[in-house]
Amino acid sequence: MTSARTPGKPADGSYSRAWRNLSKIILRPLVPVLMKRDWHGQEHFPRRGGMILAANHLSYADVIALSLFTDGARRYPVFLAKASLFDIKVLGPVMRKLGQLPVYRGQTDAALVLRDAEEGLRNGACLIFYPEATVTRDPDSWPMVAKTGVARLALSTGVPVIPVAHWGAQDLLPYGSSRPRLVPRRAVHVLAGPPVDLTEFAGQPLTPQTLRAATDKIMTEITVLLGQLRGLPPPAEQHHPAIARRKLRQELRAQEKEKDSAENLPSADPGSKAAGPS
Repeated sequence: MTSARTPGKPADGSYSRAWRNLSKIILRPLVPVLMKRDWHGQEHFPRRGGMILAANHLSYADVIALSLFTDGARRYPVFLAKASLFDIKVLGPVMRKLGQLPVYRGQTDAALVLRDAEEGLRNGACLIFYPEATVTRDPDSWPMVAKTGVARLALSTGVPVIPVAHWGAQDLLPYGSSRPRLVPRRAVHVLAGPPVDLTEFAGQPLTPQTLRAATDKIMTEITVLLGQLRGLPPPAEQHHPAIARRKLRQELRAQEKEKDSAENLPSADPGSKAAGPS
């Protein structure tokens, strides 16, 4: 059981208010210099208490955009990072002072992977969560099939999940590139929707089927919001990298078989001619 929080105590018991205030001083004037902002939906953020901001992932630059978007709603953004990063000198202590949360990958018990995130949410953190766990691999940049951690956190804590879609950060810093495109200044569009209705899953055991269904519902709402930003209808099915790779391998094998069959066909004798009338 999580102990009651005393007034003024940090949300996760470790962060420094001074360091958080310093990050705000740096973040607020810096981000508008890097990008134009077209942001909507911050009224859907709860003013206090734990919440999950579930977003699509297009670029490392969207981390910056979502941080200021969250700050504009008067909530402090908290992200998940690999637990090993917290052991690095200088970086680890800074991340802890900012109240960021470790994720323990490789655990056999799925609940242990997100144990600090769950505690942070129970203590009032505003957690920015990328359900896909990486930048989308969809060829058209739509959200792909997500992992179920977002549903596990939401259903185990009861905190609201705010779906958020964004578009444009990938133009500022394309995935895989280390060189931002600062000129001309790019527009980043962000749209938040009302909390995802997960009441149909309340009280159910956290089975793989329940977690998958809840995750798919969250991702559907994110995808619909992204369609509104892009002015395009969302795809009927979400991209699944493993299935896409399997289909590609099957297509390549089929092409190889066709090539081998063509090479093994008997060739016509160029010297032979059809017999004509004598």
